[in-house]
Amino acid sequence: MNLHNFFGQLKRRNVYKVAVAYAVVAWLLMQIASQIFPFFEIPNWAVRLVVLLLIVGFPIALIIAWAFEATPEGIKRTETADAMPQAGRRKNNAWIYVVVVGAVVSIGLFFLGRYTGGNDAAGGEAGLSKRSGYSHSREVYRGAAVD
Repeated sequence: MNLHNFFGQLKRRNVYKVAVAYAVVAWLLMQIASQIFPFFEIPNWAVRLVVLLLIVGFPIALIIAWAFEATPEGIKRTETADAMPQAGRRKNNAWIYVVVVGAVVSIGLFFLGRYTGGNDAAGGEAGLSKRSGYSHSREVYRGAAVD
């Protein structure tokens, strides 16, 4: 089997798309499990189980993506879908616009939070005393007896 032909088959059978989609959804589920499970006092082994199941499911999803293809008539085996005539499909690149808009919003929110915050964020001790209501000044210690 030619290596170039193999990667062409992966692309044609949408294995790349399934791998990326699975990785994104798995990452999201891991983040949700690690943040929400402790709140509901679900044991740590449950978070580990979610991660393990997602890792084990990854190659299974890739095998299913290789063997089956989604067509307008439903899910069919790849050999059957290959035999069907290709309707003049127009390539839809709407996902590119979604990614670009998401990146622009993400970068905009990053800079918005970075440059619109107050100046006492890096204020050190003075910023801490303002936020917490605790003062480190000498006047607090004047009446205290020091041994």
